[in-house]
Amino acid sequence: MKRLTLNLLAAAALAVLPSTWTIARAQSSATAPATEIGGVRYPTTAQVGGSTLVLNGAGIRYRLVVKVYTAGLYLAAKASTPEAVLAAPGAKRMHVVMLREIDANDLGKLFTRGMQENSSREEFGKSIPGTLRLAEMFSAKKRMATGEHFSVEWVPGQGTVILVNGKPQGEPIKEPEFFAALMRIWLGPKPADYALKDALLGLPPRATGGPQQ
Repeated sequence: MKRLTLNLLAAAALAVLPSTWTIARAQSSATAPATEIGGVRYPTTAQVGGSTLVLNGAGIRYRLVVKVYTAGLYLAAKASTPEAVLAAPGAKRMHVVMLREIDANDLGKLFTRGMQENSSREEFGKSIPGTLRLAEMFSAKKRMATGEHFSVEWVPGQGTVILVNGKPQGEPIKEPEFFAALMRIWLGPKPADYALKDALLGLPPRATGGPQQ
């Protein structure tokens, strides 16, 4: 009887081990190190379109000396040049968290200008349908408050998904040129903020930064 009892206890212990390991893995994932930028935590990984992406880099967008927002770039594998980011296969995500309240319409206009300045006429022409959708989205939002956030995600087979505070804004935008034009706002030859561009690419800070918009 004693041996039977011990065997039953051993079997019960083995039965709960998988659940224990699952909990341990979940706890480990939840406590994985994150990068903190401007008081905003960017996890080291993110799930987009069923793929696990890694944080390529994150930084703060300044306008003059004012902190406007933080941004984090997620890719399937690390990349240190704009060309490598745009050419990288698989899902991608740019996540932006506001550090101050801003007129959403003004933000949309800045983004549109950034897309125009960093794309050829042909590239920008192909991205116009998505650009109009983006302008409508920001116009409807009216204001982006401190702490609010939005993501721009490229999902292979679907297109560009725009999420505001975690909620998708309509159907994906199919044209790949639109996502590339958006990324050039931050990574193009005339980026919104040169220091932020370097941070997103995982590069060390420059001795002197370039001009800011």
